[in-house]
Amino acid sequence: MIRIFEKVITVVKTILGTPADWRLAKPQSPQLPQVSYKLIGPVMAVFTIFVGWFAFSNTIGDGNAAFALFIGSVSIMMMTWSNLLSTRVLPLEQIFGGVDRMYVWHRWLGALSVGAMWFHLEMVDDVKGIRGASRDVADTAEDLAETGSTLLYILVGISLLRWIPTRWWRLAHKLLVLPYAFACWHFYTSTKPYANASFWGSWFTGFMLLGLVAWLYRVVWRDIFRRGRLHRVSHIEIVGNVVTIELEPVGNPMKYQSGQFAFLKVKVPSLREPHPFTIASSPDEQCLRFVIRDLGDWTHRLMTSLAINDRIVVEGPYGHLAPIPNHHVDQVVWIAGGVGITPFLGSSISRPTEDGPTPHLFYCVPSRQNAPAIELLEIADREGRIILHVHASDEKNRIQPDHVINAIGAGNLQNAHIVMCGPDSLVRSMKSGLRRHGARHMHVEGFDIRSGFGPDLSRHIDDALGTQLRRFASKK
Repeated sequence: MIRIFEKVITVVKTILGTPADWRLAKPQSPQLPQVSYKLIGPVMAVFTIFVGWFAFSNTIGDGNAAFALFIGSVSIMMMTWSNLLSTRVLPLEQIFGGVDRMYVWHRWLGALSVGAMWFHLEMVDDVKGIRGASRDVADTAEDLAETGSTLLYILVGISLLRWIPTRWWRLAHKLLVLPYAFACWHFYTSTKPYANASFWGSWFTGFMLLGLVAWLYRVVWRDIFRRGRLHRVSHIEIVGNVVTIELEPVGNPMKYQSGQFAFLKVKVPSLREPHPFTIASSPDEQCLRFVIRDLGDWTHRLMTSLAINDRIVVEGPYGHLAPIPNHHVDQVVWIAGGVGITPFLGSSISRPTEDGPTPHLFYCVPSRQNAPAIELLEIADREGRIILHVHASDEKNRIQPDHVINAIGAGNLQNAHIVMCGPDSLVRSMKSGLRRHGARHMHVEGFDIRSGFGPDLSRHIDDALGTQLRRFASKK
């Protein structure tokens, strides 16, 4: 009995996770001073969403009809922008400040659109104005929208809960187009204070069509027809829970810059959904190198299933993280935690020793012996390409802001180019500590495409399902 109770407690603790598992990333504006064009995207999205109030300010109807129609338009416009940001097209990446920020806004706009839709359904009442379609068509569209709202609640809940395995999450994400299409059709056919052929009619109709085209572009064109560049696995090395893979291009090689990342889609059953990883090779190399840690169901299957000569489709590159600045600075500081070393590997290998200040690389790992790419970094240190500082937990040498200050000098911190990549706890503590000492130019790029609430139970669920399937097959 006691053993069963202990197992139940273990399962409950696994499901609940830690407080950090239930924290959502907030939409972030670029830290000043940075190039102001990265604010264009967020400002544009907010403006186009809320300017629609003027379309409904003169609404005549029961209750607060004007606000009810407006909040419905807010829900649709938020879903439209969420679809646009999922395309990862370069112009949007530039005006939002990178794919990482695009996806944070994508998630928040999608989640907030659910709240806006709920308010609309609770507040909407009889509206007097111009019909968008006949009464029968409008009533059918309204019924579809109500059905779509329920489907939206379910699908967004699946998207926000990290318990769900990635391949199920991706399918649920693709199905979000159904409630969006139903809502757009209802909005177009409903009674409003303006005609569909008017300015405001064209405004909203244009955005709704743009949102549907964005979904077709992302799901149909990019996922089915134009999926990326084909590569062949030429080398696999596994150390502990980290795998390093090298890919040879089948055809023309992909052009990229140090610090960028790409999406990998392995042409092997159960590994076909794309996942993002930082490119660890140098742009001067012919092959692509990725250093990947076993963190979930997909990465676990990758480590156990990937073989030499397997084909991988690489989509990218993405990202604007620049380990080496393109302007004069007093010092260059890199702070990496675990596999967060990957953005710095290419620059460490290929950087000319006479090119600006030598970067200080603070590498935080559980153990020096099992640290990914430690041999390459030690060679780069001996060649004078970087100055390596290893902080190993098993040596009781955890990094503190004072380590950085003592290495580069407090006077150089204000004009230092600081780039960080690693666990959120490490990044937050170092950013806070260095900012108190005058650091201004700190750059972080994270590409957690799937974020949400709760611990990641995908591997546990995947293992449990695999066990049940094997038992079922053996019985047959």
